[in-house]
Amino acid sequence: MTTTTPTAFDVGGVLLPRPFKIRRFGHFGFNVDHLDEAIAFYTDLLGFRVTDEVNLYELVPREARAVVEQLVTDPRMIFTSNSSDHHALLLAHRTFGALNGNDRQANDITISQITWQVGSLREVVEAEAYLRARGVEFGRVGRDMPGGNWHIYFRDPDDNMVELYYGMEQVGWSRKSRPHSMHYRGFDTVPPLPQMSEAAELLDALDRGIDIHSGWSPHETHLKKTHDVGGVLLPRPFKVTRLGPISMFTERMGQMLGFYTELLGFDIVEEAEYLGKRIVYLRSGTEHHTFVLADKALRREIGLSEHTSCLSMGMEVGSYSQLRAAVQHLADNGYTLIDNIPPQLYLGIDYAAHLRDPAGHAICLYYYMEQVGWDGKPRPRSERRTVTEPWPETLTPLSDTYVDQTYMGPLG
Repeated sequence: MTTTTPTAFDVGGVLLPRPFKIRRFGHFGFNVDHLDEAIAFYTDLLGFRVTDEVNLYELVPREARAVVEQLVTDPRMIFTSNSSDHHALLLAHRTFGALNGNDRQANDITISQITWQVGSLREVVEAEAYLRARGVEFGRVGRDMPGGNWHIYFRDPDDNMVELYYGMEQVGWSRKSRPHSMHYRGFDTVPPLPQMSEAAELLDALDRGIDIHSGWSPHETHLKKTHDVGGVLLPRPFKVTRLGPISMFTERMGQMLGFYTELLGFDIVEEAEYLGKRIVYLRSGTEHHTFVLADKALRREIGLSEHTSCLSMGMEVGSYSQLRAAVQHLADNGYTLIDNIPPQLYLGIDYAAHLRDPAGHAICLYYYMEQVGWDGKPRPRSERRTVTEPWPETLTPLSDTYVDQTYMGPLG
């Protein structure tokens, strides 16, 4: 006898167990003690570009500014991107995160938000009602500026701030972001439906006499573009083409799994153990995993920083040769790779390089993510590639090599 999950919500003409479907890992933020060091690491070394900046002191009401200035050491929030999305990584000072309550219950929460993209604005609005009815604690609701993404913010059982969003602003060939004078279309409440399109917003701004070409543009003239990356000259011999997976430590494995599977719709792909501690892999699409939960007791055992509950942040590069070149580039620039991350913590990825950012967060660079087919089953472990040392110059392809990504824009 088989059982099926009740389907009750019409999502674009398909009946699903919840009124939204997570499509991909969107963006995230780190709260750090030394903001300028983090900016240099993620832009100059890893290739993200600054797309916008806001000053908290200028955003708060005048009567509250003095209080905020006492609490927040550095008021800047830096928006950076590796693609045409307005932002993929947000950087802010730890005191900014404290003001927003990121560490209100645990001082090792240094990720300001874990963000997942859904397919429509209607999904965002209906997800708000669905999750609120199930007792989820909410933060902000509305539409962010800069970025233009419609969103809901809420907390998971570990008190991480989670965001579901739709409609990220795209930054085109001119590299200019939406000007701040167009931020009047921001919302801090659940928006009524339907809303005008982005194309209509553009015409509205022109009617108001706004110079739509006056937005932020990056300044990267100090970087020499000397590395041949697939026939394009870039400042470094690799390109980060995709964010994720995100891996987190938790002390509430059961609660976290229930939250992300039952409420948000993730599927458990497989489980592993290391030193007797549990590791669970979850996916939202065809990737082997986009989210990993690991027993927090492992953090000290493998020597990762105890100041953060983030196990690692994945960043996919465009090819295996780029990954090998990245390892050499990091060594040439004085970075020592973390060599004690066990493979049980990144199943579905074969060759990977781990390094620490200036704040101690672990970054996982990789080139390949195993794909899961229509039957939802991962590749048997006996059929996965064996990682050898030293890394070979070339690899034989797997059935899903280079099928997990299509980087839409030019590399630089």
